[in-house]
Amino acid sequence: MSTPTTPRTSVTPRAATQRRRIVTQAGFEVGSLLRNGEQLLVSLVLPAMALVGLSLTTSPSLGPGTRIDVATAGVIALCVISTAFTAQAISTGFDRRYAVLRYLGVTPLGRGGLVAAKVLATLAAEVLQIGVIAALGLVLGWQPETSGIAYAVLFVVVGTWAFVALALLLAGTLRAEAVLAIANLVWVLLLGLGGVIVPRTELPPGVSHVAAYLPSAGLADGLRSALVDGVLNLPALGVVLAWGLVATVLAARLFRFDD
Repeated sequence: MSTPTTPRTSVTPRAATQRRRIVTQAGFEVGSLLRNGEQLLVSLVLPAMALVGLSLTTSPSLGPGTRIDVATAGVIALCVISTAFTAQAISTGFDRRYAVLRYLGVTPLGRGGLVAAKVLATLAAEVLQIGVIAALGLVLGWQPETSGIAYAVLFVVVGTWAFVALALLLAGTLRAEAVLAIANLVWVLLLGLGGVIVPRTELPPGVSHVAAYLPSAGLADGLRSALVDGVLNLPALGVVLAWGLVATVLAARLFRFDD
């Protein structure tokens, strides 16, 4: 007489949701950034050194306002540019060269999910950066205007969008070696002449007028207005939004997943 057996039931594994895929990919992107010494240097070490240097010297002139307050707002803008543009352009350019983007684009994550993961990873990395810079600034005597913190968050989010779009436009249209060179060159130029560390009002007149239309100056001016004066700088916000919109449209049309 045979013993009755309990019928086996097969459990079909459930596919991860798109939200889960995006978060997982974003976590991988953040880990890659933190393990990359060169990108970590540009994204965190150099901005921290710039803040300390500006707080200990009287040159260059940063214009009206408490020096450490003006400097900290500018360094936060530099953090956004370093992570959202320079680091993102370089990493995406080399991912494209080695066909990583092409392979990820045909997975369930999809191309839209890949872009969303990159934006989420950038914001996560910026939270870490800004946290470190803010703590360092407070130690050095920074006293942000609390009424402008919400405006500062707005500029960080909008600035991240604009610079990620510019990074994808650059990384999706040029070869990786060219992206590496141009991204680093642009970072240096914006640092010195883009109204980031030194407010554009303190730059030579000709340079100042050009810088007024750059997303770097718009971001930095907006952060200084928010964190130093506690006000929303609408003209600066308009500049950053315009760059973000144009860069997004161009990146959507011109970005190539294959090298």
